[in-house]
Amino acid sequence: RIIVDGLGGCVLFGPDENDLARYTARRDEYTAWESHTRRTAHWPAEMCDGVRVAVQANLESLEELDALSRCGADGVGLYRTEFAYLKGDLPTEEELFREYAAVAAKAGSGRVVFRTLDAGADKMLRAQAALKEPNPALGLRGIRFCLRHQGIFRTQLRALLRAGAAGNLALLLPMISGLAEVQAVRRILQELRQELQAQNLPHAPALPLGVMVETPAAVMICDALARECDFFSIGTNDLIHYLMAIDRNNRHVSYLHEPLHPAVVRSLKRVIDAAHREGIGVSVCGELASDPYGLALLLGMGVDAVSAAPRFVPGMKHMIRQLDAETCMDLAHSVLMSTDVMASQRMLREKLHQFLGTELAFHTTSLSSHSQP
Repeated sequence: RIIVDGLGGCVLFGPDENDLARYTARRDEYTAWESHTRRTAHWPAEMCDGVRVAVQANLESLEELDALSRCGADGVGLYRTEFAYLKGDLPTEEELFREYAAVAAKAGSGRVVFRTLDAGADKMLRAQAALKEPNPALGLRGIRFCLRHQGIFRTQLRALLRAGAAGNLALLLPMISGLAEVQAVRRILQELRQELQAQNLPHAPALPLGVMVETPAAVMICDALARECDFFSIGTNDLIHYLMAIDRNNRHVSYLHEPLHPAVVRSLKRVIDAAHREGIGVSVCGELASDPYGLALLLGMGVDAVSAAPRFVPGMKHMIRQLDAETCMDLAHSVLMSTDVMASQRMLREKLHQFLGTELAFHTTSLSSHSQP
């Protein structure tokens, strides 16, 4: 006999009767919690003092949309479009249009944020693989690739504009590092709208245009970017990767992937404040949003929306309903003032345990302390 404890991250070999009783009770407690969060998934994510936050889903394919109605998500905060490009031949405009229109139709009135092609790094197209870049994570990826290969990019944008004629769509540009990139996309969109109009093809007259904040450059000029776009989406996975100058998949430096590092926390606050000063919304679509410590921190900083994989959405909404904005703001202030990562973890853990009790362990917690090898 063995017991696999997925929450604690351990395996017990040859458990005795006490172990069996303890873990059976724990399993039953978790199952009851999970059932409750699913039953209440469609309740609004409103904190105890009335502050409401949108909790959205991150999706990768049309097939995943079936999970959208079950998980209670407030729309799609991130639809990854690159997987249609990894099947061999490049997709045609009609193929992309059918996919995007179907996604918009299934989402109903909920907004779908389509991230434009973000190939590169760990998702390479044949055109990129042929470059044989020594470090593709720092190479021609995201918006850089799209502006270099405008034929591919324009095909996708035409499909998105056409799908936007009957759906609630928004565009999200990945890997932005300067204003010129956003301005170039706006010019291309204007040209494509004129083309579609001349061809009498139905299309959206305008679509909200947002940028992914995931490079240090975007953080440093976030005030200027906020005046150039309609919303921000913070990609915490890549942002930490680039801020800490690490490959998060490299086990030798993975201990530096620390979301509570002062550089990361202060960057988040800078971006959120800049967005709100310019009157635009800001969401977080990285793994940090589904972590209870990270979620509390983001709520305290005033983020407008969070998004995660559908399976995390019910638990996130349940947690938000047990918190209050003032407590989260105090926590965020304390973490922002701290330069000690372990002290920040301790503060968050102690405060959240007061609100969530033993169910804190039922949420996915990635902000565990790392020790340098």
